[in-house]
Amino acid sequence: MKTICLFVLVLFSVGCGYSSNGKGTVAPGAPTIASLAPNSTAMGGTAFTLTVNGTGFASGAAVYWSGASRTTTFVSSTKLTAAITAADIGTAQTVLVFVRNPGGTGIYMNQGGQSSASVDFTVTP
Repeated sequence: MKTICLFVLVLFSVGCGYSSNGKGTVAPGAPTIASLAPNSTAMGGTAFTLTVNGTGFASGAAVYWSGASRTTTFVSSTKLTAAITAADIGTAQTVLVFVRNPGGTGIYMNQGGQSSASVDFTVTP
């Protein structure tokens, strides 16, 4: 009886994807933003690259500028860069910037990506 129970337990564990067997990836946790560089710019300037420093960035993370994702480059788990267009800084405003890590894949695809808290970026007049 012990052999049968052990076999059923092993079969259940493998069949449900609890092992690391290539059936998907678990969504990473929420990242945090420590700083933005630069953290402000003058209205009407030219496009620039925003550097986001923090922790917990996963490959595939996206930088969001005022609720919309921007072209993002993963540098490391502590650094991302994002392309900010001239149109993004066309008016004086405070922009909310946050990072969203990717969601799970495969059997973990129901796990959505987690986001950092928002950080202010100031576009001055």
